[in-house]
Amino acid sequence: MKINFPIIGCAMLMASCSGIYKNYERPQTLAQGIDSLYRNTTTDVVKADTASYGNTPWQEVFTDPQLQALINKALANNTNLLNADLSIQQIQAGLKMQRLAYYPSIAFQPQGTMSSWDFNKASKTYAFPIAASWQFGSMGSIRNTKKQYEMNLEMTKAAKQATRTAIIANVANLYYTLQMLDEQLKTTQETIGIWAENVRAMEAMKEGGMTNQAAVSQAKANYYNLQSTVPALQNSITQTENALCTLLCEAPHNIGRGAFNADNFPTQYSVGMPVQLLANRPDVHAAEMKVASAFYGVNVAKSAFYPSLNITAQGSWTNNAGAIVNPGKILATLLGSITQPLFTNGKLKANLKISQLQYEAAQNDFKSTLLSAGQEVSNALAQYQAAALQEEACKHQVAELTTALENTKMLFQHSTSTTYLETLTAQQSLIQAQLTLISDKFDKVQAAINLYQALGGGRETENN
Repeated sequence: MKINFPIIGCAMLMASCSGIYKNYERPQTLAQGIDSLYRNTTTDVVKADTASYGNTPWQEVFTDPQLQALINKALANNTNLLNADLSIQQIQAGLKMQRLAYYPSIAFQPQGTMSSWDFNKASKTYAFPIAASWQFGSMGSIRNTKKQYEMNLEMTKAAKQATRTAIIANVANLYYTLQMLDEQLKTTQETIGIWAENVRAMEAMKEGGMTNQAAVSQAKANYYNLQSTVPALQNSITQTENALCTLLCEAPHNIGRGAFNADNFPTQYSVGMPVQLLANRPDVHAAEMKVASAFYGVNVAKSAFYPSLNITAQGSWTNNAGAIVNPGKILATLLGSITQPLFTNGKLKANLKISQLQYEAAQNDFKSTLLSAGQEVSNALAQYQAAALQEEACKHQVAELTTALENTKMLFQHSTSTTYLETLTAQQSLIQAQLTLISDKFDKVQAAINLYQALGGGRETENN
């Protein structure tokens, strides 16, 4: 068949006019109506650059050497992250196959025959053909299908990054939870020792007629109440260690850790431009890549309306070209064909409509993901602000209660205006405030970790 190249050129021009060769660009409608994705804070607690915080390598955010070792181990061993790598390799293999679609398929099929009529001298024929076939498909279909695979690869990489970010944040949260529980257990055990002395003192005072049995019983009740919290704290520590071991893909064991320190995080944060602030979040990136994939899916559906081109070329060394000749000669053939769909029972139109609806749905999903991401950042900022203010107030409370306890002890020792029960009450208030301060410090640490995760921190680089 003679190939009519002007027809092919016209078909490609028609396809170009339809936009099927255009690259994806973010639709302006995705940003319309979203002026602020999170609430602006008005206090001085939130001032520093949150975007820079989200871009900071995790090693600079979590500086505790023992925590860094745990994060590295989790990133190396976690099965979810390993499976994410396997998913990426699968998509990469599919993308490589799509790239090879531009190349011809080549086949070598040597053949030979021997024939004889009535046992006369045999005739021998042979052929050594090599055939190459190009199947270009509909105009733009291969190109847009390849683009879809590229977007799917980006989505898979984003899914891996989401897993990576979650692992880093979860390991850090569990590690600081252990430190917080250690601090609470230490404070509780020190308090139990103090209350044991108080009980002995109350019993001695009762024998001396300076107090009554009710006061002694109350002191003992407080002492036993504190003792009952120790097993609960120890159980919480064991369960937290077990949860952390699961992230490390290890059997349950003790986790080495340092002393609780809530001062290794930025003390101030600020809001920024919403889209730029959330651009690095893996779920936001994946949602936009889904929009891009759907965009190219529409182009694939459009390209089905245009002609498909197939070219087949064959070269053969043979001694059979209508008559047996020796030696063999070269025989070459070239065949080109164009297939134009005319009537497909509405399937092409229906497929295009489905692709367009999927494109619209992907845009809606992107908006929803963006709003959810803004909510998470807003919540983390508010949580950090509240925890920081609570910590500051609690520090003042602890300082005042410490002074009150010292004054109460002094009054009890040098005057009769204060009873020992008042001293115990002041002491109990101080202990409760100290435990609350530990909790407030942990809340601030947890908020900082949650904000880092909400900003898509911990991205994989060449150095980590």
